[in-house]
Amino acid sequence: MFSTVVSIATKSGMPRRTLGVLAMAFALTGCVSANAGSDGRYAAPIGNAPVINNETPYSNALRCLANHVPMGATATRIAVGNIRDYTGKSEADGTGMKITQGASLMAMSALGKAGVPLVERYDTSITELELKYTNNKLIGDGGQEEDYRKIYAGEIRGSDYYLVGGITELNFNIQSGGLNAGFAEGGDMGAAANASASAYVMNIGLDLRLVNSRTLEVVDYVSYQKQIVGREIKAGVFDFFGGNLFSLGIGSSAQEPIQLAVRAVVERAVLKLLVPLYGVNPSDCARFPGNKDPMGEIDYRQANPGAKAKPAQSQRVAEAQPRAVRENDPYAYYEEPVFDAGSLRGGSY
Repeated sequence: MFSTVVSIATKSGMPRRTLGVLAMAFALTGCVSANAGSDGRYAAPIGNAPVINNETPYSNALRCLANHVPMGATATRIAVGNIRDYTGKSEADGTGMKITQGASLMAMSALGKAGVPLVERYDTSITELELKYTNNKLIGDGGQEEDYRKIYAGEIRGSDYYLVGGITELNFNIQSGGLNAGFAEGGDMGAAANASASAYVMNIGLDLRLVNSRTLEVVDYVSYQKQIVGREIKAGVFDFFGGNLFSLGIGSSAQEPIQLAVRAVVERAVLKLLVPLYGVNPSDCARFPGNKDPMGEIDYRQANPGAKAKPAQSQRVAEAQPRAVRENDPYAYYEEPVFDAGSLRGGSY
């Protein structure tokens, strides 16, 4: 095939450089074979990154809570409902939604890290089908032929609370900035160079509520947001050498993963809801990398009003409004903070 193309190109009077480009193109296509190897693959996948835990800055604090969550038949059980994407944002090319549709699964994983007893309410299709088969005496457990599974009253564990809500914000380009510079020598054959750098900030928001399963009373709620930063750097140079144009460009871009930011907000929200629910002193699990969580700092001081720790310089400070502590009220010490006057998000760092 390649020899045929070269022969036609030569007869057509193509220059040698064009023939060289054709040779490189065919060499690259030769790396992929239409015949599978002995291992059953056309090509070996690249990359060797191992599977690791999907962590956020709040995962360690959640695992710390597991030491304080009571276990046993009387332990408080939580179910997770539908935590939907309410932003309505989708990709322009129609390839899907911009925000993960799996926030409910993230909340389940967060509760699991905290050792919370969970009951399934999100996908009960298998259980419902098996109950239907069991009711028709179609399911056995490997015993005698007439030994079919029975249905007993009260066999399914109930939930004490359930978690519902949604992702309610996705704001692009909250702030952006950049720098673009160029240089060019005089004359038609002069060298030129350019460089640019840009950065932008966006955010996502989450609203969750904790509901009493028996009374449908909303016992707690959370409204959090997290900002996401992205950057891009580019540089290029081109020049003429001997009448030939040479161009070289390099660049780098990076953005915080949007879906990981959703997971971080979900884990932070679950942490805030669990601490008062199980009566845990939040300062016992203030385990954030570098102590860089201002929300964590606020909550922990609220749970320990006598603390006199000074915040880092230029750190946002919130003062909790005093609230009368009611007996047997696990949420009494968890009043929402009031920030000093500032920006839309309640102050600046």
